[in-house]
Amino acid sequence: MSIIGDVTRLIEARKAVFPALYIEKNIPTSIINKMLSNANRAPTHKLTEPWRFKVIRGDARARLGNFMSARYKKLYEGNGFSERKFNKLRENPQLADTVIAIIMQRDREERIPEWEEIAAVSMAVQNMWLTASAHGVGSYWSSPALISHLGDFFKLEEGQKCLGLFYMGYYEEEIPVSKRGPIEEKVEWLDK
Repeated sequence: MSIIGDVTRLIEARKAVFPALYIEKNIPTSIINKMLSNANRAPTHKLTEPWRFKVIRGDARARLGNFMSARYKKLYEGNGFSERKFNKLRENPQLADTVIAIIMQRDREERIPEWEEIAAVSMAVQNMWLTASAHGVGSYWSSPALISHLGDFFKLEEGQKCLGLFYMGYYEEEIPVSKRGPIEEKVEWLDK
């Protein structure tokens, strides 16, 4: 098999697998370390390497869920509060074997635009996602509405911003491959 064939199959196999589908099976630390190591190989303009990660396992998952649900209740009680959303925020971290907080560390000198730093972090997450897929680990990048409040939980440093939570777990259910429209509808060739 050619490497391009392997890469193409891996990209095509990558999909969102939600926490409700995870089974109770531990992800080996070696796989998580490989995911993080591969994330560290993402492209980065001016070598700012803006990605930072916080790995949440064990009892810390319940603390995260309790924090998110309590903050949600405080913000939305009496104004659009949803019991379903409250429960989902509390339970999802515990359904996952591992949750990784996706953090961007802004270049202190602001040598490049913030969007480039966000793009670099996104590419790092794509590397993690592909690595997880290669190991049969389901993953999902969640950006909850109260993402701006997660800095309190994670004790973020100056210039850091939480961009989401990366939920991970093994799963048994067959997940359909996500569909994409034809690339021809999204490309214009300028050759004259």
